[in-house]
Amino acid sequence: MSNCQNIESSLRSQLNTEFIGRQLHYYPSLTSTMEVAKKIAREGAAEGTVVIADEQTSGRGRLGRAWLSPKGSLAMSIILQPSLNSLPQLIMVASLGAVRAIEQIAGLKAQIKWPNDVLIRGKKVCGILIESELRGKRVNFAIIGIGMNVNLNPLAFPEISITATSLSHELGKEVSKTELTSALLSQLEQLYLEAQTGAPIYRQWQEHMETLGKWIQVRVGKSAEQGKAEAITENGNLILRRADGSLAEIVVGDVTVIKN
Repeated sequence: MSNCQNIESSLRSQLNTEFIGRQLHYYPSLTSTMEVAKKIAREGAAEGTVVIADEQTSGRGRLGRAWLSPKGSLAMSIILQPSLNSLPQLIMVASLGAVRAIEQIAGLKAQIKWPNDVLIRGKKVCGILIESELRGKRVNFAIIGIGMNVNLNPLAFPEISITATSLSHELGKEVSKTELTSALLSQLEQLYLEAQTGAPIYRQWQEHMETLGKWIQVRVGKSAEQGKAEAITENGNLILRRADGSLAEIVVGDVTVIKN
């Protein structure tokens, strides 16, 4: 049996999910798990199908940015078929699931930087990308993409060394990617099913939001808003209180903390 088959077999044996990960596509290296997931979703892949790679050569982050995903990292895309109403909650499902899995397997406290970064001690350990395709008023499919720095030395990559960390770097030892992946898929399934029933998971998401209470700048394209991050709506939007006391509801943007 090849090493690729060994890893896939080991992961399958540890899964305790009902449907997420039961259809599993594992690759030692891919250009992008999102692109492969999108292709097979359009071909009719079952809900819960997962594409995993140990390395991505052309990984993508939000807003078309490149996402560094060398060996030692985890790159994963999950195909789902949520209701249209619960589509905005997928970012909460993904980031909250990552926080819980990190705590469960590595024992590390992680927080969420609005809208989709997972941080440990202020440094990025995980990024999330959500893409969906609609057919009329129905979600044809949605894909959660997760990139996590598991067993890599961020100091070896100058482009991320100041802003990023990894689980192994924080712990001083390697983490089992198989155990982490299994835990992550389990947490994602539990949260996803909760979201589908209308459970207000945004409250749990808000509890782990490190952005709240800070004076921030949110940049959207060429425009920017400044204010205190005050709350999160049920759809995951950020409520910002400007210096003049007025409120702004931010749907998407890049956050920079000005002061705590």
